[in-house]
Amino acid sequence: MEEWTLPKCQQCDIGQLVPLSDYGGQGAAVHYKAWVCINPDCGFNIKIRNGDIYLNEPITPGSMNVPRGR
Repeated sequence: MEEWTLPKCQQCDIGQLVPLSDYGGQGAAVHYKAWVCINPDCGFNIKIRNGDIYLNEPITPGSMNVPRGR
């Protein structure tokens, strides 16, 4: 089994960046859609949305999200 290490955050030099995945509009998995620093005091994040790259967007608790009706 291959081991790999998470990259160190270049902004705070303390935390590591963890990859996050999501699902696209058609339900297909989108791996490594975002990378977020695990240091809560840092908050660095990089996200890919519709082919554009976004840096350091505000992070909000997931509990604040309202489920969408289907």
